[in-house]
Amino acid sequence: MTAEMKRWYFGAGSLSRDGMTTSIGPSDAQGLKYCGLDILDLRDGESRDLVLEGRELIAVPLWGSCEVEVGEARFLLSGRSTPWARTDVLYLPVGSAARVSARGPSRIALPWALAEVHYPVQYLASSEISVELRGAGICSREVHNFGTPAALEADRLIACEVLQPGGNWSSYPPHKHDTDDESETVLEEIYYFEVAASPDGRDGFGLQRAYSSVAGEIDLTQEVRSGDAVVIPYGYHGPTVAAPGHNLYYLNVMAGPATDRHPKREWLISDDPAHSWIRSRWPQETVDSRLPFEGKQ
Repeated sequence: MTAEMKRWYFGAGSLSRDGMTTSIGPSDAQGLKYCGLDILDLRDGESRDLVLEGRELIAVPLWGSCEVEVGEARFLLSGRSTPWARTDVLYLPVGSAARVSARGPSRIALPWALAEVHYPVQYLASSEISVELRGAGICSREVHNFGTPAALEADRLIACEVLQPGGNWSSYPPHKHDTDDESETVLEEIYYFEVAASPDGRDGFGLQRAYSSVAGEIDLTQEVRSGDAVVIPYGYHGPTVAAPGHNLYYLNVMAGPATDRHPKREWLISDDPAHSWIRSRWPQETVDSRLPFEGKQ
């Protein structure tokens, strides 16, 4: 791996800190100013206290379940046995304090963003979360929009997860969101990956591409495996490719500044013009029959 790629790619365990198996934030990764991600692995009955000074976050069980105490309220996140299923999530606002307690061995993602405006605690049951089948053919993927502006009240944080069948492409056509204009909002982004093993238990992998735009220089073509993360402060990103036989999961975490043109959080993107034509093909193709994943794992 080149030194340049190390600016954007972080292998599993390389950013462990303070009991978190992954801890990414503005002080750690090149170019990040607004968002972060912690991954918390807990044994059955183990707890972790969270104090959100200047931050908001969403608790997202990747597998296992947990209980979250916020003030006098308790929320049970029923979770899931695999990232390729659906889960409850819980939004915690800036200034809140909470305790997360595992109910069985659990891995919990905590995407966060710097925030100032206080919104209420919000529990989203798995049945209430929008499931979108995006793209078609080998660009088919499943998107869980639990933390997008249409789904959640929040100050700056945007988050969603993408579930991708083995052999398929996502984050395609390549796109960007690094310019403050009518068609885009400025959003830096973190990708966190989990990769399904083969039927006989062999580890799998995916591929992630990112490249430069007028906003900055970035050049990444990287193999990714479970627990890996990629940071994209600007530039075009995509495709994300799942190796055949290995389903791919990734969590997207985004945040950016409020501007005069976009004072509220919005998720506006622009495709790379060289590749946007692929969208015109999708109406003539069908969505991958392996989607949605629920009940097919």
